[in-house]
Amino acid sequence: MFSSAEYLSASTVARLTDRRVSDPDYSRRAAKARVRREHLAPDGKLNLLAADHPARRVTKVGDDPLAMTDRREYLARILRVLVSDAVDGVMATMDILEDLLSVDGFLREAGGRPLLDGKVVVGSLNRGGLAGSSWEMDDPMTGPSPKTCSDWNLDATKILLRIEDSDAGSLQTLVASARAITEANALGLSTFLEPLPAVRTDKGVTVTKSREALARIAGVASALGDSSSRLWLKLPHCDGYETVARSTTLPILLLGGESAGDPAPFLRQLASAMAAGPNVRGALVGRNVLYPGAEDPLAMAEAAGGIVHKAWSVEQAIESMPANRGRHMDRLLPAR
Repeated sequence: MFSSAEYLSASTVARLTDRRVSDPDYSRRAAKARVRREHLAPDGKLNLLAADHPARRVTKVGDDPLAMTDRREYLARILRVLVSDAVDGVMATMDILEDLLSVDGFLREAGGRPLLDGKVVVGSLNRGGLAGSSWEMDDPMTGPSPKTCSDWNLDATKILLRIEDSDAGSLQTLVASARAITEANALGLSTFLEPLPAVRTDKGVTVTKSREALARIAGVASALGDSSSRLWLKLPHCDGYETVARSTTLPILLLGGESAGDPAPFLRQLASAMAAGPNVRGALVGRNVLYPGAEDPLAMAEAAGGIVHKAWSVEQAIESMPANRGRHMDRLLPAR
């Protein structure tokens, strides 16, 4: 069982707040010092961590509705995953990125090896469509602008675009997304776009995960902005994923959705998606990697990375887990 308290000390978490008060520009300087990779995807594939859920009021994991509200626990799991060389980077809101960059600065000051050097760091642009709100489909850019991402030495931007045909808020989000993609292109930043067909029911907004709906929305998403040259799509798994893959030539990353509490189901979906077409190039996943039941997040990250970068079978991925479980638990010690 992974212990966040053992991995991320209370003193480091307190230091994050102290630094916010005493030196508000510390994380920005750490961002400027970060060494970026030369190419976004050197082998053409990406295994990225998604860590932007709390900003949309999505905090439930399993039976615990507040699991992701514990910031120390959340940060510890994110940092644990970023230890893995099989993980290419992280996508998050600015508050999370600032904490991660500050920890990187602490490590650098102590003579340790920073976690974010050579990683892809992606800023999440829009979190206005709060889960459960009456305006959920109207999701403007309430996070950083593409210009801010560029100024902070980030590598890319990310946008969530849910389209619900009966809700005019979806049009607002569609237009805002196109503008943000165009701005990111002008700055030389890639954009990871998550287009999802949605339906509003008495129980809230749900995503339609059929091959027909996903293939059609991929066509809409691929045409947004002034150019698709730097655009990646993030799409959920479904039966018949080959149809989704054939709907665009853009690179596709698999999203994970709610944690299954067991590594195997997501790893099977990932392997299936990677086999669906040559443009399926990896994963941009959060809860299934951060909260893999009783498994160590590092072991889960390595397993997913093996499927993405080494074409492992699901069996090979699962067999790799015991060797990575509990490894490098002292990685953050210099930050203390």
